[in-house]
Amino acid sequence: MQRRQFEAYLDKVFDWSGQMAALPEGRQSPQHPWKKVGDAVFLGAAVQIPNLHQLEAECRAGVLAQRIGALSEDTVGYALQRQDPAPVFALGCEVARRLKRNGVLRSDWARGRLVAAVDGIEICSSFVRCCDACMEREVEHQVDGQKRKDTQYYHRIVAVVLVSTPFPVPLGIRFQKDGETEVACAIALLRELDQQLGRRFLDLVVGDALYLQQGFVKAVESLDWEWVFNLKENQPELLAEAQRLTQGPAEATLSRPQEDVQLWHAPEVYWPVADRSLRVVKTFRVQKVRRVQVIREEAGKKKKTRQAVPQESTNYYATHLELGSIPPRFIHELGRSRWRVDTEVFQTLTTQAQLKQPSVHQTCALVLLTMMRVLAYTLSLVFYHRQVVSPARQTPPTFREMARLLAYLFLPPPLDSS
Repeated sequence: MQRRQFEAYLDKVFDWSGQMAALPEGRQSPQHPWKKVGDAVFLGAAVQIPNLHQLEAECRAGVLAQRIGALSEDTVGYALQRQDPAPVFALGCEVARRLKRNGVLRSDWARGRLVAAVDGIEICSSFVRCCDACMEREVEHQVDGQKRKDTQYYHRIVAVVLVSTPFPVPLGIRFQKDGETEVACAIALLRELDQQLGRRFLDLVVGDALYLQQGFVKAVESLDWEWVFNLKENQPELLAEAQRLTQGPAEATLSRPQEDVQLWHAPEVYWPVADRSLRVVKTFRVQKVRRVQVIREEAGKKKKTRQAVPQESTNYYATHLELGSIPPRFIHELGRSRWRVDTEVFQTLTTQAQLKQPSVHQTCALVLLTMMRVLAYTLSLVFYHRQVVSPARQTPPTFREMARLLAYLFLPPPLDSS
């Protein structure tokens, strides 16, 4: 990687500098234009600077001093609070459209379908700090060694992420409003994405059992998308009927190095709540997980060893998908794909991109900061897989190591001693 290769790639593929400069300015006669503030927030997130306080230090005399220049934490927060989130959301959708046109989103296992997972996550909570958009709940916690109930303020977001692609690609996020359910928030986000991306962009939506509700299913079908959702106890009548119809011997067995899967297929299961029939696939999965076990030797010493331990799980997947010549195990593969949101996207955004560290706790500022962090994660991931992993002849650096290398490359080159 060479100096400024990251930004040069983004400019070449996405016209990133032009897109950022075209975002409308939310302040009147600012000392520092939005382009400078936006670049600082975006690049800070790309190199995984944890908060705005550290960002100020890096802009003043750190890795972004030459690229950005002096910029205070208050200036960044003030600018974020006065920006309109809508153009930033549209910019993320434009990135997704460009990726699709360039063939980055193609995958073989999904049989030509572009599959998106929907899921929610809590990003920050506090007993002290709050804003007008905070949700509230009563929580019992320890204070000076005694239990007491206090009002806790928190935020939740819903994300829609492509999971059929070689690497997950977030399409958009939406903050859940106080008094709004996660399902209602997800419906609003999907409709907004449909307006921005176009009706033919997505093909299928997957999600947890929370989304197997009549209203959500109708909303997805009204957008002409297929769907596969987990089936659990929140739909007891449907689950009981699916259990009854899948009591016999397994219809298929899938054996892989790390797991064995038995599969049952019920092509017509009545769903009383919605007065319709669905297709259900049941799987019994035995995964070979390596865990550390402590063994006591004869001398009384303890020895740690890794042993393969079988981990069993039973899952039900409900769908209206017409299979035709496609085997039922495809529904199992679709249902399993939703886990990429938790294991890859949310985990990385939480541990490396500081998704749960608010830095600013103002209504619009927090929304903008979170959107910019997700955008930086998405474009960094595209750059990592297309420009670092793909051409690598040896073992490539990890995603976190690449972020640190990018930060190092933003430092000014050393003076030539000769």
